[in-house]
This record gives sequence, C-alpha cells and structure tokens, in this order.
Amino acid sequence: MPADFIIDLEKLDLDHVAFDQKAILEVNPQSFEMQQLDAIVWHSLDEMKCLGYKDVTDNEFWIRGHIPGRPIMPGVIMVEAAAQLCSFFMKKIYGLEGFIGFSGIGNTKFRGTVLPGSRLYLMGHIDKVRSRQFSASVQGVVDGKIVFNTVISGMRV
Repeated sequence: MPADFIIDLEKLDLDHVAFDQKAILEVNPQSFEMQQLDAIVWHSLDEMKCLGYKDVTDNEFWIRGHIPGRPIMPGVIMVEAAAQLCSFFMKKIYGLEGFIGFSGIGNTKFRGTVLPGSRLYLMGHIDKVRSRQFSASVQGVVDGKIVFNTVISGMRV
C-alpha cells in the first residue's frame, strides 16, 4: 500500500466484521436510504483510527438519476459515508455521548469514481478532539486506489 494511506489494508483481515449494520444502527441514527455504512472492519482507540465499508449496490436510491446510463456514486454521498464512519467511532469506540452533528468538511478531493458493485472502504483517523468537537481525516478506497479524501468535523449537539 502507498505510504499515504491512513491504514494499511494489507495488514488487516478485510473479511472480519467488528460491527455489522445492526450494531451501526444502534449508534448512528441514519437509516433507510441515508444509511451509508455497512460494516466496521477494524478500529484502534490507541491510534484513533477505524476502517469501515459501504457495499455499493444496483439498488442505491441515486442510481436512477445520478448519471442515467452510467451511474456514479455522488461525492456528497461519499462524504456522508465518511461522516457516518467518524460519528460511529466517536460514539461507540471513543465514548462521546449524545447526538453528534456533522459540522464541517474541508480539503475534499475526488480522485476516482465509485460504481455499483464496488466496495468503498472508508479509512478514518481522528486528528483532533476537544470537549464537544472533533476533526478527522478520511480516505475512500476502491480496488486499492484512493477515490476521495476529506477532513470531517463533527460536534456534540
């Protein structure tokens, strides 16, 4: 893996599921069409990192309209998946209580497309934590290539 990956996927068992969709739904309020996180594969409180994924299917709500004949996962949905990963980590692993709201996004770059049939891995590193706020660097990876990176900010509301 390139040195600029947040997590070295080759060192992890990507078939392992630490938290499934049911466990994620117990922590994150997003459901139905807005649930964009299928599993947490790995996490480390010591490193403040986590790895999850979204399996992109032919049944996604955006398929019909985001680009007819050539469906591409919208960037805003990729960022939403990143926010859900960070929210889950901060609540379940770190122990931040209460509702966590998405409060900011920065330095976002899209480097590739995410198509139906892809598994979008989401790698997060919590960079800064204050009493009510946090920020995290997140990368999205498909087939060993970074398709987006962003910085997510969240806060306890």
